[in-house]
Amino acid sequence: MAEQLTNPHDSFFRQVMSRQDVATDFLRHYLPPEAAALVNLSSVEPMPDTFIDEALHAHYSDLLFAVRLLADNRPAAVYVLFEHKSYPDVRVTFQLLRYMVRIWERWPKPSGGMQPIIPLVVYHGQPEWRTPLNLAGMYDGPADLLVYFPDFRYWLVDLSAFSDAEIRGEAMLRLALLAMKHIRDRSALRKVPEIFDLMEKLSTTESTAEFVAIVLRYFITGSDTITESDLRETMEQHWPEGVAIMSTIAERWVEQGMQKGLSQGLSQGLSQGRREGLLDAIQLGLRLRFGSNGMRLMPEIYDIQDLAILRAVYGSIETAKTPDELRRIYA
Repeated sequence: MAEQLTNPHDSFFRQVMSRQDVATDFLRHYLPPEAAALVNLSSVEPMPDTFIDEALHAHYSDLLFAVRLLADNRPAAVYVLFEHKSYPDVRVTFQLLRYMVRIWERWPKPSGGMQPIIPLVVYHGQPEWRTPLNLAGMYDGPADLLVYFPDFRYWLVDLSAFSDAEIRGEAMLRLALLAMKHIRDRSALRKVPEIFDLMEKLSTTESTAEFVAIVLRYFITGSDTITESDLRETMEQHWPEGVAIMSTIAERWVEQGMQKGLSQGLSQGLSQGRREGLLDAIQLGLRLRFGSNGMRLMPEIYDIQDLAILRAVYGSIETAKTPDELRRIYA
């Protein structure tokens, strides 16, 4: 299964922050003020490292940025942990400590000292964040022994705690953060017309139009509540030109899924490659056409080995009125 579909929050977060201008804009507005005053924001450099345990990838994404301090140009790091569960994790401080130790182990200073790391946690769940912001908040022992307990604090960027007007940044960053904030809110598209205003603005420039495609894909693949029909209906009200753009993007996604499968065929057999491509295309088509109800068919469809049946399923997605109509093709 394609990673973008199994973990759309991770994929969206990484695609957004892979743009140097968006990452720098994010750190400019969401670093703790006292840290932002010390960091040379023109030195922000995304690093390819990830420090999250494999078992936790379904719940977290992480990004590491190398920066320089303004005073003496010494190296430092900003570590961003994006928690994309729908509820806060009380263990996040302990997990941050583990990841920071790994960073220090990988990036030792020549003098043997330790460079500063500024940890940020980005959260977009709806329940209020009530977990401690420092490691000592997890301590449960005699007060006299607290001095021997390691401690640090992290900076929380809780998108659910911001009003839409408080979401700061240039157009691309605001659009991305608004999307992450409202991805689980079915009524968000009607309540936040700025989302479509920003899409329309960014779609007029070639260098940023692909960013709009990334956001549209996130709304379709990353939400269990927002359906393609919700998106299309609201878009027709606020940005009618976007409907045609969305249809073009959807066709390209399906084509990319097929091409991916064919390219895999070079290494694992052409038949298997085509099967993988069809499965990717069917999964995208089901999500676009029926939302989460359509996605319930995928465990059954993954068991189908006959390419002719898979082609029939894929070819019927557009005309089928319900998921059960598609099930009758292979059941």
